[in-house]
Amino acid sequence: MAYILHNIPGRILHNLRTMAMPVGMLTGALFCRPISALEGASHQLITPTLIFLMLFVTFCRVRVREMRLKGMHGLLLLFQLVVSLALFLLLQPLNTTLAQGGMICVLAPVAMAAVVIGSMLGADITTMATYSLLCNLSIALLAPLYLSLLGSGNCTLWEILTRILPLLVGPFVLAQLFRLVLPKWAAWVAAHGQLSFYLWLISLVIVIGRTTSYIIDLGSDHLLLEIALAALALAICLVQFKLGRMVGRRYGDPAAGGQSLGQKNTVLAVWMAQSFLDPISSIAPTAYIVWQNLVNSYQIYRKERETH
Repeated sequence: MAYILHNIPGRILHNLRTMAMPVGMLTGALFCRPISALEGASHQLITPTLIFLMLFVTFCRVRVREMRLKGMHGLLLLFQLVVSLALFLLLQPLNTTLAQGGMICVLAPVAMAAVVIGSMLGADITTMATYSLLCNLSIALLAPLYLSLLGSGNCTLWEILTRILPLLVGPFVLAQLFRLVLPKWAAWVAAHGQLSFYLWLISLVIVIGRTTSYIIDLGSDHLLLEIALAALALAICLVQFKLGRMVGRRYGDPAAGGQSLGQKNTVLAVWMAQSFLDPISSIAPTAYIVWQNLVNSYQIYRKERETH
């Protein structure tokens, strides 16, 4: 009896974390209109603020002197750059919009929140933080070239950097300053790393709400193409998570590899598609939001089962 009573809080937490993402996604879809209105009223500041805070919490656990580039980082980045271009060239004869949607799902940099989810799955957060910085900055430098050559408009380096740097470098620098100037506070934040999960969950509800509203407003004028883009995004999502884990396993960290390659900065990808490609191609990264969060939900469910 004492054992059962002792484990009740852990079991409740286990059940909550297991069900949190599906419930969050359903909530976002059902209340998409008020959520979109709230995000609009905030001038699109709620989601970036949440991402900044949850990365700050996670980066408080990262020591700069322990950050090292690894072979895995080079392989994952090379995959994104080469396969995104190859996929575009392969699909373009079929449909240019479909090719653009597939390309952006591969080219998009790793999500800011991937470090958070990776830490829940047992990944080395220093390895993931290193790749997050490397990948986002590399894509920021190279994406303008890709989008100018393969898209319908000019894309500047500054436009990409202004979307990435504040949300990537800002929390990293602030966290390291905290570690240097206020080490006790930084240690407290690092010890309460679970806060990043709940911040991410709130951002998930908002992103799914905005995604659902966008899909509804788009209508059904290009229904077959939209279905093809969503199906392509699903295939790319599953392949990238699988291949990422395979590469990560070679370096002793499958969770880091899977999240680094599979979990994408879809907000940035949707913006790039809508701004510099055929806007309909943004259906692919929009659908990718749903697919990657379903994968994350399943992975956390598996991890929770293994640890309880």
